[in-house]
Amino acid sequence: MIGVGDVHGSEFTIQEKNMAGTPLGFVDFHSYEESLPALMELLNVGPHLSSVDRVVIKPNLVNTSRPPVTTPVELVATIVDYVRNVSSARIVVAEGCGSPLYDTYRPYRKLGYLELADAKGIGLVDLNDAELLKLSDSRCRLYPQFMMPRVVMESFLISVPVLKRHSLSKVTLTMKNMMGCAPPSHYGGLVWKKSKFHKNLHRSIFELNLYRTPDLTIIDGSVGLARYHLGGPKCKPPVRKLVGGFDPVAVDSYGAGLLCLDWRKIKHIALAHSVLGNGEAQPVNSLDAKHNEQIA
Repeated sequence: MIGVGDVHGSEFTIQEKNMAGTPLGFVDFHSYEESLPALMELLNVGPHLSSVDRVVIKPNLVNTSRPPVTTPVELVATIVDYVRNVSSARIVVAEGCGSPLYDTYRPYRKLGYLELADAKGIGLVDLNDAELLKLSDSRCRLYPQFMMPRVVMESFLISVPVLKRHSLSKVTLTMKNMMGCAPPSHYGGLVWKKSKFHKNLHRSIFELNLYRTPDLTIIDGSVGLARYHLGGPKCKPPVRKLVGGFDPVAVDSYGAGLLCLDWRKIKHIALAHSVLGNGEAQPVNSLDAKHNEQIA
């Protein structure tokens, strides 16, 4: 069942909210169990989760393909464990797959998310069929009004994309990952459940993120896709990094660099720079943190 409510934008910008945490950091990838907690500690995530009521983890489950096309369930499981260690918040995994052939519960089943939910006692939500809020933003020329799942707007949102190039948007990272939130009833088509965005893809990604950016991003760069978001060659050698931060523009600009692309030439990132975050932010890493501790 889909309900609709009217909501106007906050007087505080998304950028101001995101800047409260470490904008950008990375760790070398060894295993999810080792590297994910190290990244969370580097970003000082714990205090941001301690007082929230609900955490939504949004993977990239565009279809039923195995990782690195989709977000590995093992990474999401490790995020769940970390959240549980620092917070009493309810945890939900939420995604809206893009395939027109099936609902999101098919990727959930095929990729191990149903088993994860049973084992960890967490919820699963199909964002393609969730209760909606009607949002408005005068800065948006394509979508001055937007329908967004209520659960996305009323939770601490962790976006967990995979490091991939994209045939249309050049990259699909955290800002592009937000397209999974868009309900097909308003933005879908016969070919793809988010087809309406493809008419002006970069501007659409930017405007969607004006309505909602992730509170935190974790990009799985353990492998990476070098040419195409739905398959094709993997990065050689594997990138072997986990990248994260509270600034979605900083995270995406750094991720683009890992794919040997200039973020300034990727229109949706360039549009978001200085509006939703800072594309020129420099990352912190574990070596920097150890060095600073020694100086202190």
